[in-house]
Amino acid sequence: MTYAFLDQKRVIAKDLAHSKVEKRYYCFGKVEGSILTVRFTYRSSKIRIFGAGFWREGKKIYEKQNQIQ
Repeated sequence: MTYAFLDQKRVIAKDLAHSKVEKRYYCFGKVEGSILTVRFTYRSSKIRIFGAGFWREGKKIYEKQNQIQ
């Protein structure tokens, strides 16, 4: 999961649909040729990961941000 953060073209986006108590984010990054979506937050200066998966919507966002056709 953490490999998505190592992608130099990764995209970080706010998760506006969840949790009003703490800010949550998505990281879209290329891992082994596919785009991995990682949901996370920051707690006590550390990244706390909620989950990850290969989502089509994450791939679309990554490609749009990096202008990949």
